[in-house]
Amino acid sequence: MEQAREKGRRWVISTKEEMRQAVIEIAGTASRKISIFSHDLDPGIYDDPDFLEIIKHLVLSQAYARIRVLIADPSRAIKIGNNFVHLGRRLNTYIEFRHVREDLRNHSESYFIVDETALVYRLQADRWEGIADTFEPAVSKVYGKTFDEIWQASEVELEFRQLGI
Repeated sequence: MEQAREKGRRWVISTKEEMRQAVIEIAGTASRKISIFSHDLDPGIYDDPDFLEIIKHLVLSQAYARIRVLIADPSRAIKIGNNFVHLGRRLNTYIEFRHVREDLRNHSESYFIVDETALVYRLQADRWEGIADTFEPAVSKVYGKTFDEIWQASEVELEFRQLGI
């Protein structure tokens, strides 16, 4: 276990700015896959220009890059607009959004997983407190499995596809 800790860095997050920085840092480690489970696409986090640059670079430099986003309540992102959604519309081959099926919206957490090795995790999506870790494959795989199960059950609905979500 000590050897694994030498490979990564773990830190605690308590503010929105720390969350934004953590997401940018973890996203910067991506080589092929990003999975995001968010309740409302966290304005100021996933539409941050630095984050969007990392995403653009990833999908344009990696032929097999894939970004999947599950949104529990997309109404806020639709109402106020979101630059990540706009980027997803332009790069829809690489970025896919799905609306979480209603009976699966009981998950209160929010997480961001990169390549099944790094993650940013919040136990309560409506609070900024959480953790970030650049190398935690075991935990990332657990949340990745949950993400995959919700992803399979939450299909793209026509109305959200037209809106870019």
